[in-house]
Amino acid sequence: MPQPRPDGRQSDELRPVSITPGYLSHAEGSALIAQGGTHVLCAASVEDRVPGWLRNQQRGWVTAEYAMLPRATHTRTARARAQGRDVGRSQEIQRLIGRSLRAVTDLAALGERSIVVDCDVIQADGGTRTAAITGAYVALWQALLWIEREAPSAGEPEPFPQFPLTEAVAAVSVGISADGADDDPMLDLCYAEDSVAGADFNIVATESGRLVEVQGTAEGSMYSRAQLDTVLDLAARGIADLIAVQKAAIAALT
Repeated sequence: MPQPRPDGRQSDELRPVSITPGYLSHAEGSALIAQGGTHVLCAASVEDRVPGWLRNQQRGWVTAEYAMLPRATHTRTARARAQGRDVGRSQEIQRLIGRSLRAVTDLAALGERSIVVDCDVIQADGGTRTAAITGAYVALWQALLWIEREAPSAGEPEPFPQFPLTEAVAAVSVGISADGADDDPMLDLCYAEDSVAGADFNIVATESGRLVEVQGTAEGSMYSRAQLDTVLDLAARGIADLIAVQKAAIAALT
């Protein structure tokens, strides 16, 4: 049976999740996602150009940047520019977010445009990268809706032969206890759980159930193939619930 957790959830239960679309006035697309104590602000910016290596290929580009505000955690972390370098963790996460968004974007339908999604963690309590992916999808969807609505009003032809997003994508974390004795993996880890987990996973999947990325690392407790299968099944249920929240946020925009 699922075991109680520090915050009272069952092992198969997400933290409370809300997505507020259109959170910023100036960005073409934006969303504030709150997942438990983790809050991430996602802002999508549309640019009428593509990277040099994509010019004249009739394709667009979607990418992301990720950062934590200095006091997103219990102690202040210096900004990356103050350290005179990009933080490796941030680079790895923003590449993950970009890959996840491109997996569900028809770049040919986008045309020669770029969309950059900035994901800034304003409060961290575990699962920041997964929350960023879930929120970034809503910001991206809104930015594409902005293009669709603004082009005709500016006298331009219909911008897309078809809406560039093929399906929804979201992400969630799953953990296995440090001693490996608990056969019930834990869905959507908060920091207190993540910091002591024997193995933790970040899983990205689409609405149709196709996997985009599976990151799984043992931190003192190896896991079996059977446990991995259980983790993936649990993540699939959590992602389905997150996509339902995304859809409700998008419905508020249309």
